[in-house]
Amino acid sequence: MRVAGIMSGTSIDGIDVAVVDIRGKTGGVRIRPIAFHSVPYPKAVREAILAVSNAMTHTATISRLNFLLGELYAGAVLETCRVRNIPLNSISLLGMHGQTIFHEGAPVEYLGHRVASTLQIGEAAVVAERTGLWTISNFRERDMAAGGKGAPLVPYVDYLLFRNRRCGRVALNIGGIANITVIPAAAQPHDLIAFDTGPGNMVIDALVAHMTRGRQRFDRNGRIARKGKVHTRLLDSMLRDPYFAFDPPKTAGREQFGREFSNGLIATGLPIEDLIATASELTARSIAQALLATVEKEDCIREVIASGGGVHNLQVMRRLRELLPDLSVKTSEEYGIHPDAKEAIAFAVLAYEFIQGHPGDLPSATGARHPVLLGKSSPVC
Repeated sequence: MRVAGIMSGTSIDGIDVAVVDIRGKTGGVRIRPIAFHSVPYPKAVREAILAVSNAMTHTATISRLNFLLGELYAGAVLETCRVRNIPLNSISLLGMHGQTIFHEGAPVEYLGHRVASTLQIGEAAVVAERTGLWTISNFRERDMAAGGKGAPLVPYVDYLLFRNRRCGRVALNIGGIANITVIPAAAQPHDLIAFDTGPGNMVIDALVAHMTRGRQRFDRNGRIARKGKVHTRLLDSMLRDPYFAFDPPKTAGREQFGREFSNGLIATGLPIEDLIATASELTARSIAQALLATVEKEDCIREVIASGGGVHNLQVMRRLRELLPDLSVKTSEEYGIHPDAKEAIAFAVLAYEFIQGHPGDLPSATGARHPVLLGKSSPVC
């Protein structure tokens, strides 16, 4: 079956579309990437998403943006088919993550109740109508209803893509938030350990946008960070953030490392290049510390397979290799998976598992009481 997947992550840089062929087989599925294409968000749309992400806003704004994103997602799928020369009618199914504007995986007191909640926008009915594709969306809610944190959801796909009988591996994704999936040698799905390690590109991107007054969205190749100085005292203070001390399963987002966090760094008055260098070191150090603390309990972990936008930050990748000298740190490109495509591929696979009636979460990663079927269906006539 040919399936498309759409992902727009916490970096809010654009819409990623992956097309894969999926074939069921004993013990799982076989995934063959066919195409990948990314469509940047228009500046005004990106600013609108940031304005409603973990922020005071108006219900009218969220409603309008929800439907607008549906149109943009559909347009991104159609553009992908056009520029990659893929007949739309060759695609049978579409999995869509949506744009997260709020995620609170741990319950909090609210109106006399304990409530965990998440909200992804981008109306699936619009996508189904415009593309004519059966669309599966809203993957996080059912896991949370079963007591999970609704994240991370990619570990199951990491398992399908990267498991190895003899070699233990860590799948690392550096998006706005960084996360790891530890896959021991000859692992079964319940053997995986997965969680968000903390900030990936999120803090760096916010500081670069502040420095350039929005002209740049990210530190291309880590050039700005290389010019700056890491402030050890500030770095140590950031590494004492309570999030890093929490035991997995755990999940992070703009609620922990968003606007307030980056504004706090800017308020120190330190040179902005030094702040970017220090934030880049925070990303590398927090990933390495979480990874080392986890893999020391596992035998035969030999490789780190990195994906996500952060793999293009040469400074972060260089520091990771220095901090993890006993592990081979490569990108997913060397395993046939475009580094920017993995999460879009993941939601294509989760959509496929939904229509097969197979659970798509891993309770060992999300903390759910039991595996559940993930997604909501928007079929076409």
